[in-house]
Amino acid sequence: MTNSNGLIMVVEDIPAVRELIELQLQARGFSTLAARDGQEALDLLTYQRPAAIVSDILMPRVDGFSLAHRLRANPQTAMIPLIFLSATYVSQEDETFALNLGAMRFLPKPVDLEELVNALNKALQTPENGPPTLEEREFYVGYRQRLKNKLQQKSQQIARTQQQMAAVAEPLRETYRNALAEAQEQYEEIQRELEAISRLLPPE
Repeated sequence: MTNSNGLIMVVEDIPAVRELIELQLQARGFSTLAARDGQEALDLLTYQRPAAIVSDILMPRVDGFSLAHRLRANPQTAMIPLIFLSATYVSQEDETFALNLGAMRFLPKPVDLEELVNALNKALQTPENGPPTLEEREFYVGYRQRLKNKLQQKSQQIARTQQQMAAVAEPLRETYRNALAEAQEQYEEIQRELEAISRLLPPE
């Protein structure tokens, strides 16, 4: 594994967002390495060790919560500072869960660049994250609850968007269609994650 001092891994599944974060960090003097989801990040970490990781949470294949859990379970990656960015998981419970997984910071999107740079500078100066406080079963139980809450919120969002779209004239509906398609895609991704996690736990 190559130890790359000053290299920041950016884990984000939306290309435009990923590229924007990279460009902003590069403009501040950071080197960056991109991963499209948590699985690609884990693959890259087999041969390269960034100084810190900036990651979205809601992503396909391996999401940010699972990425954090796997990072902390591996002695080779356990101490890499992790900063979460999220536009989907934004509740106080989500933040607490993320910090209990060993994340250093939890920042809402759209991200404030100064806040992100300050968080990275602090992480690079004091990279020790401390051990995660969640045991394996605690992680899966907490993760399942986060997914269930988010699934309910997405269902409500879809219903609201459908109602709003029905109330506007046809020329104005394209924006709602795009928002609805994005919300439905996220709903399906969360549902897949929830089904996978539920198979690992006894019925509630």
